Amino acid sequence: MEVDVLIPVYRPDGKLTELLKRLKMQNYPIHRVILMNTEEKHFPTELTGIWDRVEVYHLAKEEFDHGGTRDRGVRMSTADLVLCMTQDAMPADETLIEELVKPFDDSEVWAAYARQLPNEDCREVEKYTRSFNYPEQSMVKTKEDLDRLGIKTFFCSNVCAAWRREKYLELGGFVKHTIFNEDMILAGTMIKQGGKIAYCAKAKVIHSHNYSAFQQFHRNFDLAVSQTMYPEVFGGIRSESEGIKLVKKSLSYCIKIGKPWLMIQVVTQSAGKLLGYKMGQRYRSLPMWLILRCTMSPSFWRGGKA
Repeated sequence: MEVDVLIPVYRPDGKLTELLKRLKMQNYPIHRVILMNTEEKHFPTELTGIWDRVEVYHLAKEEFDHGGTRDRGVRMSTADLVLCMTQDAMPADETLIEELVKPFDDSEVWAAYARQLPNEDCREVEKYTRSFNYPEQSMVKTKEDLDRLGIKTFFCSNVCAAWRREKYLELGGFVKHTIFNEDMILAGTMIKQGGKIAYCAKAKVIHSHNYSAFQQFHRNFDLAVSQTMYPEVFGGIRSESEGIKLVKKSLSYCIKIGKPWLMIQVVTQSAGKLLGYKMGQRYRSLPMWLILRCTMSPSFWRGGKA
């Protein structure tokens, strides 16, 4: 299968240079690397010299949209599979592409996503969260898993996720205007249409963030907004039991490793997530000034896209 890689880019630094070098070293051939760069003035032209398969397309800051920009890139591709990545996700080895391609031997697999490993500077609690969300065991999810997994059935992260382009186009692709979460919206649609989403534990990227409780609040506010805006995908799907399970297991983990003081971090982070999520679910009843204080994406609201 032919594979193109799509990466939205903004103010790239040395991480993107390293990412391109690691993609070039993959043992499965990559047809093209499509960079959708926001603001041409911030793009170092020498990046295109790293590999002749790299193509750069520039757009203005006001044109960027999490779903719309990626959709433009996918439609530029002619490959069987389009691998969406972020500029800070680093392939852990040379088999990333190879492992992500394998599940597509099943024609009913329409998307596949990689395991995310923590960075070296990742905090202890976040390391555990990574292992909870990205376990060592691969799985293939279908609509039959909705009762068991709830909303986690739809989980699929564009930090590193491959999409079967034929089915992508057939289903309309990423929503063109979204605050974020374009990956789960499309994955949910695919599941409901009878497709399968594969989690590939052997396909690994290094990617993590040390978010504060306030940042978790903002992120989960936007997450809930994105889900509330698409009731045809997320309506009636159990969404909070996995979060409760993660909190309980994280608290137990702090005791297990002999660092009970980290339980405070678990509680504050979890409180930020829950409060943000609950407020995001009720965004329609909030005044705009409050929404702008809660969101991570003020340009989405100011741009009249909501």
